[in-house]
Amino acid sequence: MSESRAPQASEIDAHILDVLRHRVGKDERAAKPHDWFTATVLALRDAVIDRWFESTRRTYDAGGKRVYYLSLEFLIGRLLRDALSNMGLTREMEQALKNHGLDLSELENLEPDAALGNGGLGRLAACFMESLASLDIPAYGYGIRYVNGMFRQRIDDGWQVELPETWLAHGNPWEFERRESSYRIGFGGEVVEAVDGVAWKPAEQVEATAVDTPVVGWRGKRVNTLRLWTASALDPIRLDAFNAGDHMGALADQVRADSLVRVLYPADSSPAGQELRLRQEYFFTSASIQDIVRRHVQYYGDIRTLPDKAAIQLNDTHPAVAVAELMRLMVDVHGLEFGEAWEVTRKTVGYTNHTLLPEALESWPLPLFERLLPRHMQIVYAINSRVLREARKGGLDEPAVSAISLIDEGGERRVRMANLAFAGAHSVNGVAALHTELMKTTVFSDLHKLYPGKINNKTNGVTPRRWLQQCNPGLTATIRDAIGDAFLDDAEALTALNALAGDAALGERVAEVKRANKVALAAHLKDLTGIRLDPDALFDVQIKRIHEYKRQLLNLIETVALYDQIRSHPEKDWVPRVKIFGGKAAPSYHNAKLIIKLANDIARRVNADPSVGGLLKVVFVPNYNVSLAERIIPAADLSEQISTAGMEASGTGNMKFALNGALTLGTLDGANIEIKDRVGDENIVIFGLTADEVAHQRANGYNPRAVIEGSRELQQAIAAIASGVFSPDDKDRYAALMGGIYDSDWFLCAADFDSYAAAQRSVDRRWEDQAGWRKSAIHNIANVGWFSSDRTIAEYAREIWGVL
Repeated sequence: MSESRAPQASEIDAHILDVLRHRVGKDERAAKPHDWFTATVLALRDAVIDRWFESTRRTYDAGGKRVYYLSLEFLIGRLLRDALSNMGLTREMEQALKNHGLDLSELENLEPDAALGNGGLGRLAACFMESLASLDIPAYGYGIRYVNGMFRQRIDDGWQVELPETWLAHGNPWEFERRESSYRIGFGGEVVEAVDGVAWKPAEQVEATAVDTPVVGWRGKRVNTLRLWTASALDPIRLDAFNAGDHMGALADQVRADSLVRVLYPADSSPAGQELRLRQEYFFTSASIQDIVRRHVQYYGDIRTLPDKAAIQLNDTHPAVAVAELMRLMVDVHGLEFGEAWEVTRKTVGYTNHTLLPEALESWPLPLFERLLPRHMQIVYAINSRVLREARKGGLDEPAVSAISLIDEGGERRVRMANLAFAGAHSVNGVAALHTELMKTTVFSDLHKLYPGKINNKTNGVTPRRWLQQCNPGLTATIRDAIGDAFLDDAEALTALNALAGDAALGERVAEVKRANKVALAAHLKDLTGIRLDPDALFDVQIKRIHEYKRQLLNLIETVALYDQIRSHPEKDWVPRVKIFGGKAAPSYHNAKLIIKLANDIARRVNADPSVGGLLKVVFVPNYNVSLAERIIPAADLSEQISTAGMEASGTGNMKFALNGALTLGTLDGANIEIKDRVGDENIVIFGLTADEVAHQRANGYNPRAVIEGSRELQQAIAAIASGVFSPDDKDRYAALMGGIYDSDWFLCAADFDSYAAAQRSVDRRWEDQAGWRKSAIHNIANVGWFSSDRTIAEYAREIWGVL
């Protein structure tokens, strides 16, 4: 296929057949669907490769600066539909496959979701990679090629069961191994004197090898590289041990290397788990930094010019050891003085913070860090001495100096990775306006005093290609008919819909698309769970990682209260509702797994109760992932964004739902605030305490028991759950979970319950005015184009990276 013009369907057809025969090794008459899928991807990939090479050549010819985005997660989902759409070849591919009696959408469904992430952090990284290519910014994404991902979630009797992802079982047709890009990664050992300083002599080494996946930008403007690392032992088998009969021991080195790339976020509740996590993070960070430095020195010679040609962005604290690794390479390998290396590092590195939860700001036991990375420990100490001198020179008091230190001296001594990233970066950004302001006053208050210019805001965004055009083609076509095609290239052009929000005909068409999406989702969930759903009911959706601060529990308690109300007052004209939950709980997070079980227990009881008829259904969707989100979000009427105010950094699901015409029910948390500012108070439903009010409650003796006893609905719902109404096989199953709300309620479910319940009833009233609901839905679609990741990346590019 030629890169100079878009190929015709007949050319694509011929190319697919050629690939099928000569690369897949199948005759057209014998080929199975998976053979056709592989041939389709490989044929498309050939066109992508031409653009990829051309993009790389342009970057080298221009001597341009590159962005290097380091992230432990890249939740990229399926790639076939995305690449076809961005290359502008969807219709031609559909026609070419139709000639052979094949349906493109059915082949797309054969592609497994890449098991390279878990939640918002990884999906954001994927959106950013797509936007970098769409904005024609040269970039590499760096991560790990996980063989088994985090886990595949199965629900057995309502409980989450973790099984390995097997997305690579039949290979990955998108990727290319780059054997020439291999690096030694060391662990342990000692630091010894050398002629010009010191040398690290690792006790153990593994080899990291690059595996590249092309990332196609909108209209094929640029193709960038997602470079993922795989690990292997330097000697895959010790033949002496094998021949001596120690067959398992002979493979120990390879197994140890393999463990680095097997699982995302291995449980760290044991010392072995903690060590594996630190090994993983250093493994991918070291390989990435070595690759960046090697490329720069190869093409530009002088490591001192690195900030002119490279912008390294750390996506959260997982790659924070990059600061020490870059220092190690410049000082130990390239011979820079420590002060000069520190200046180069700070000019090159940026750090994005994603959490205000102190326990989520990574830190490592100092003995573990020093044993695994002895040279890096020395460098951290040296950086720390500089930082503490700056702090004392700046007049900070000793408590502030202690909080700034890269070493936590309280109790078990620990290395604070967030402080290392903050000190070693020229830019530290939050991901929503509220989050960024809270960074300055909470977790980084003292570092902010020391470096007052570093913290800046870059509100998150989502790619409108995947999250509107591809996942909701019906709505996309309706918008094109209404306002033309400008929004396809600039999502902010969606504001033209505001003038048409009251147009009854447009409202009808938007509603028809929504209902069609709900019918399709209902059919899919019937196949998946066996539960029948009414597409004319209000689809009320909360799909995200299961965590107590995200407050799925508040939603479930209100669901029980609603269930009681419907049964107690059958004479009322209740709005039919479908409550859809989805998300994974960390394997060692007991309460989160219990919340999943509660959701399934409530669903089993409610869905089997004829007294509520079709007025309430509850469904927990197993194994929530990107592809399921692409089905669920276009079908949602109500988007639940109900985290405890001040605890969600940003959220991006909130943006995707609004872009697809769902109304948000949320707290003033994360990006909800900015969504409210964009769509208008009348087109969003806000409830609950503000972040300041949450802090005040916690600081001033909040008494949840009194709150519960003052709310009849809440008290009855908690009592029903605690007493075993929904768990007759184990009446005490939820006693402790409910007891936690009575005794402490750190996430303020009780404090926000009455406000939340009232907001839900206001949603009912809005739903009954369908014309008003449709108008609000259109205003949401119209006004959230600003939350495109193109806008976010353009801000990073101008204000942090200096590449636009």
